[in-house]
Amino acid sequence: MKGNANELMREFDKVDKEFNDLYREAASKMGISDSSFLIFYTLYTLGDGCLQKDICSENFVNKQTINSAIRKLEQEGLLYLQQGRGRDKHIYLTETGKKLIEKHFVPLVQKENEAFAVLKPQEQTELLRLTRKYIESLKIKLNELL
Repeated sequence: MKGNANELMREFDKVDKEFNDLYREAASKMGISDSSFLIFYTLYTLGDGCLQKDICSENFVNKQTINSAIRKLEQEGLLYLQQGRGRDKHIYLTETGKKLIEKHFVPLVQKENEAFAVLKPQEQTELLRLTRKYIESLKIKLNELL
């Protein structure tokens, strides 16, 4: 049984890697870095004007990585920052950035939705439920370890 569980875990890890590779490949085909991909994706899903900390928390990426990518995208004229409360900075797309979103991220999210719709509503719910259950269990187990 233990050998079978290890095999299933390895298979799960492969599926997870394949899932991540799909987005890495999409970023590559768009001609942008993985970090830039996350920034644009989050700006599209959360809306123009979201905060850098929103991007970090939505994607579980450290602040330095996102900050460096934001600075680069700002230099390329794809987005700009506006001061918010305290140290908060709101991120906005330039016209060029908006065109990039329209060209790449609108169709990408549409394809994600189409792919998810292949699952029946009950399967969608079950997939989410089981994934959340696994993540919660993994958090507990890793906390025990650390």
